[in-house]
Amino acid sequence: MQTSVTFKNLDPSETLKSYVGNKLDRFDKFLDNPAEANVVLSVEKFRHIAEVNIIGDRLKINGKEETNDMYSAIDMVLDKLEKQIKKSKQKIRERRGGNKTRVAEIIAEREMPLEEEPDEAERQVKVKNIEYKPMDVEEAAMQLELMNGHFLVFTNARTDRVNVLYRRKDGHYGLIQPSN
Repeated sequence: MQTSVTFKNLDPSETLKSYVGNKLDRFDKFLDNPAEANVVLSVEKFRHIAEVNIIGDRLKINGKEETNDMYSAIDMVLDKLEKQIKKSKQKIRERRGGNKTRVAEIIAEREMPLEEEPDEAERQVKVKNIEYKPMDVEEAAMQLELMNGHFLVFTNARTDRVNVLYRRKDGHYGLIQPSN
């Protein structure tokens, strides 16, 4: 993580800089892409203030903490930031998962009449446009189980072709895939 440390009303200390740098390095495991951290350490009378801004990986997280000791202020603000990063990442996962893994979500629905047969009443076919994402068959089975649906359209990640996984009457699954 790229870190910049600024000191206000405090003598610059290499010890504090390395302490902050080592503590911020643990956030790399939570972030997918490189991030930038701006740290401001300041002293106002007897209050030691640590303010950290992390920008990157589609996140912008800020934290500020003040105590009687600079090291405890740094620890406390970084604990807060860790919680915020985890919470933000979880929200992103839920948002992505909600839209993309709910494969059978309807984007548009309309009815189209088929050619009428003289003896029977008019039949209609509902057309549903769905969004599908690449996944393997095991993941598709888990998604179908979670959706409690009858079928799931997905792109097979191994073959890069559209497949349909369906639930059979006996409770097992069937897979429809195009032949070569």
